[in-house]
Amino acid sequence: MKFNRVLVAVDGGDADRDAIQMACRLVRDTRGTVFVVHVIEVKRSLPLNAALHADADEGGRILRRAQDFADTHDCNIETDLLQAREPGPAIVSEILEKKIDLLLVGMGYRTKFGHFELGETIPYLLKNAPCQVMILRRSLEDEPQ
Repeated sequence: MKFNRVLVAVDGGDADRDAIQMACRLVRDTRGTVFVVHVIEVKRSLPLNAALHADADEGGRILRRAQDFADTHDCNIETDLLQAREPGPAIVSEILEKKIDLLLVGMGYRTKFGHFELGETIPYLLKNAPCQVMILRRSLEDEPQ
């Protein structure tokens, strides 16, 4: 399969690097573009356009790390910082707006009460994303003990 437009949703975790590396490999043949987004979640008690300076600064750092890593792979990348109540709908909107071929999401091995946990965003994306979706879970060996 060849992809021209891949969206990578990042959260600042260790899996971001793996996901960006995979996305760069996937668009290499088509000389496509990797779009990287980070979503700042806005609490319902605040207006959606609230100035969240600390979160925006952290989001900027996360996106700069993504840019730096993609640059080492000679990859065409565009980054965007989004602000939304929930990450899932914001990511789906980006997919539609940018006409994305593939959504790629990296994740660590998370547990809740001793059982593997996907969280809320990944199931939402699997259900609602109009494009192909790839989840890249880090190996257990890569996870901190």
